[in-house]
Amino acid sequence: MNDDLLNEKKAFDDSKAGVKGLVDAGIVDIPRIFIRPPDELEQELSRCRLQVPVVDLSGIKNQDERKKIVDAIKEASEKWGFFQLINHEVPSSVMEGMIDGIRKFHEQDVELKKEYYSRDRGIRRVRFESNIHLYQSHTANWRDTLYISMLITGHIEPEEIPAICRKEVIDYTDHVKKLGDTLLDLLSEALGLNTDYLKSMECAKGKTLVCHYYPACPQPELTLGTDKHTDPDFLTILLQDQSGGALQVMHNNQWVDVEPIERGLVVNIGDFLQILSNDKFVSVNHRVLAKKVGPRISLACFFHGSYEPPKIYGPIKELISEENPQLYQEFLVRDYMAKFFSRPVNMSGLDLFRL
Repeated sequence: MNDDLLNEKKAFDDSKAGVKGLVDAGIVDIPRIFIRPPDELEQELSRCRLQVPVVDLSGIKNQDERKKIVDAIKEASEKWGFFQLINHEVPSSVMEGMIDGIRKFHEQDVELKKEYYSRDRGIRRVRFESNIHLYQSHTANWRDTLYISMLITGHIEPEEIPAICRKEVIDYTDHVKKLGDTLLDLLSEALGLNTDYLKSMECAKGKTLVCHYYPACPQPELTLGTDKHTDPDFLTILLQDQSGGALQVMHNNQWVDVEPIERGLVVNIGDFLQILSNDKFVSVNHRVLAKKVGPRISLACFFHGSYEPPKIYGPIKELISEENPQLYQEFLVRDYMAKFFSRPVNMSGLDLFRL
């Protein structure tokens, strides 16, 4: 990275106003720190009109219906690594309230947001920043983020959450925790294991809520909202607003749009579950496009497992055989995440632990 580019990134970072600060200032041309390299723009892959699988949880308490749900989740987790979820028992009012609460946080006076601005992932459990990979990545992304970390205990004290969205965050987190437990039960069954297998391994213990705000972009064809990546967790549950046309998942070397479904949630398999399943389930690349119209708001809940006390995770012994030898080394969550966040951004975290 040349000195001029680094200085521009530092100036953007020091403003503590994020991408929304640029938009509020009335920029017409996006700063060059956001512009993707010409070779990357030229290599843009085609988009296809496939649809990500949709799983309906409405019959989950009926034995026959539950088997169909488990089969649908198994197929989606093996072939796509992504699915959309309907009839999941998270009330519409809670989801809409959460979107509205996060919008209010990002659209409040910038001086109030600056109190939360920090790049210190270790100490600040609640923090606002723009571009977690700002200094590692060649190109900055067109988004701002509120992080709420429950990584160690799985819990956060209400007074730590910004007052402007406190009630909404608490309500939504309560519901999404329960849904995470339900999904781990179904995923355990989809792997042919006892229902409580993944839950008993504390796969739902540590969590992070990542609340993205993607402002309207004057030149969306030159940048991205989020670079392609996989998730360093077991499972991610994503709530996105209804603006659409932004989230994409890689499938058969093509980008597929994940269009919002009314009252739906998006679920994707994380790196840790690909490792535990020994490649039976897949953690796939996904990204977010920048859009001319905005803002777009999305909220991802990452289920990281047991960070503290340290717990060793690795391929599940019941899924390993002579025909299916172990493909990954064992890991601690803290080690995986440290390597994930310090790796070159174009490298897969999984490759760091593959045997």
